[in-house]
Amino acid sequence: MYSPNSASQWGSPTASRRALLIHGLTASSDSWQGLAQLLEAEGFFVVAPNLLGHAWRRGTDYSMSALAEDLRPYFVMDTFYDVIIGHSLGGTVTLSLLPFLPNTKETTVILLDPPLEVTEEDSQIHMQLVKDEIMNAKTPEEHMAENPTWSRRVCILRALGISMCDRTAAEGIFLHNRPMSFSGLLKNIPINVKITLLLADPKFGAVCFLEHIPQGIERLNVRVLPGIGHIIQYEHPDAIMDAIPGPLPRAKL
Repeated sequence: MYSPNSASQWGSPTASRRALLIHGLTASSDSWQGLAQLLEAEGFFVVAPNLLGHAWRRGTDYSMSALAEDLRPYFVMDTFYDVIIGHSLGGTVTLSLLPFLPNTKETTVILLDPPLEVTEEDSQIHMQLVKDEIMNAKTPEEHMAENPTWSRRVCILRALGISMCDRTAAEGIFLHNRPMSFSGLLKNIPINVKITLLLADPKFGAVCFLEHIPQGIERLNVRVLPGIGHIIQYEHPDAIMDAIPGPLPRAKL
């Protein structure tokens, strides 16, 4: 399998199952470490690319189609994945990747609180918040103080991802995706794909809401996680593992 240099990998390339993990805005491939190790313990070879504008990567076009096209090398020669997981921005990018998937392979897609519909007003607010987050990057200790349930490792990786994200690229992601409306992509799920949407609790910083999701879509399962915030892979990785078909019991870190 061909992989560009800007990616993280876990497990053996000869493993019987493969997973592709796509991070969110201001994160990096390393941010998946905890979940990737759980998947590795379940026999997966795990690949996590870095999106354009992240991990010191630069570009000029940050539209959703350009972010997805940049990941096309991960699908050359009908490279397949049993599981594809996308968080936040990575979730909407994942929806744009569906046409790249080999139609001969059953694929489980798990989207973690993706921003499917964002008003122009909210988009401007979020853009400013992200720019401020990058310009005034917190230390791991500050992340720990704000998120007492996160491990120190998680807080270090969170701080690292933000430090490697380019402010102008983050701004471009909002400006090049106007209007920010992607729920329609859920209406064209390939017959060989099953999608699970795991949503954060609206009281704990969710960015995806039930009213954003089309009704009556086959091969689409939706679950709201009470008491869980936006970065689901940090707070409730078991919910993600439970959405993956496979043998039990699951391995724990």
